[in-house]
Amino acid sequence: MHTITVKNIPPELYRKLKQSAKDNRRSINSEIIMCIERTICSQRVDTLTFLKRIEQLQKGLSIPSIAEASLEKARDEGRS
Repeated sequence: MHTITVKNIPPELYRKLKQSAKDNRRSINSEIIMCIERTICSQRVDTLTFLKRIEQLQKGLSIPSIAEASLEKARDEGRS
């Protein structure tokens, strides 16, 4: 394992980091590692490719389209 020292962390950023670590029941060190992993290991998704894939998946489903009017009616009935 390697060690990194981070200097000059702004107080507000440190406060948020500390709170996030507490919320996730991790040490600050573990929280920093998770933040780095999420940033470095995450893959950028091309929006158009993603939307095309959703359309392909939807075509494979046997679920009829829902018209906007039907959604509004269901929403309004749910409020009664």
